[in-house]
Amino acid sequence: MMTLRRSAERGHADHGWLKSAHSFSFADYFDPAHMGWGNLRVINEDWIAPGTGFGMHPHRDMEIVTYVMQGALAHEDSMGNGETIRPGDVQRMSAGTGVRHSEFNAADTTTHLLQIWMLPHSRNLAPGYEQTHVPAEAKRGRLALIAGRVAGEGAVQVQADVRLHAGLFDGEEAATLALDPSRLAYVHLARGALTVNGQRLQAGDALRLAEESSLRLDAGEDAEVLVFDLAAI
Repeated sequence: MMTLRRSAERGHADHGWLKSAHSFSFADYFDPAHMGWGNLRVINEDWIAPGTGFGMHPHRDMEIVTYVMQGALAHEDSMGNGETIRPGDVQRMSAGTGVRHSEFNAADTTTHLLQIWMLPHSRNLAPGYEQTHVPAEAKRGRLALIAGRVAGEGAVQVQADVRLHAGLFDGEEAATLALDPSRLAYVHLARGALTVNGQRLQAGDALRLAEESSLRLDAGEDAEVLVFDLAAI
């Protein structure tokens, strides 16, 4: 079973300095039909103006992955981390028993990113932080693991039952991914255009998948895609 949701159907917010598109209910956007998918709870696509950002604020009991597509994001947290996240970087913050952090645009232009929240496998875990860089060539024409409960080469380790892949596809490049029909999958197209299991997606579109055994991605046009293999909770 596949369910398509177009980009324009997401929740949208315009705060002037911040423009956001919410794939699932978040902040002032509430839709009981879109509260999450499996243990995936948030995909926010944010555009942050230069010189602006989020001051120190708290999180707990959530696995948070940040994926920057344009610009740079300066991160500081109560664990003592201070890093800048750029395109190709993958940041994981385990909020656990509680953490505070800030995020500011560290570029002279708009910073464009995805922030992803997933439910951890257990509550009250110790907070943690990890950041890695996944070069474009590792994602070109294939799905590269960028985050998982058991980290692979180049992937951050999340405390959640999920495997998150990223890929870049153009022209004749294609890839397949075997799925466990007892689990869920979610495809988010970050940019460009791509055909997924015969369904044509444009930037911001998403597919929810259940009881599917495989995924095929092809006919990309400057496409950047995220694919989630998720626990069905």
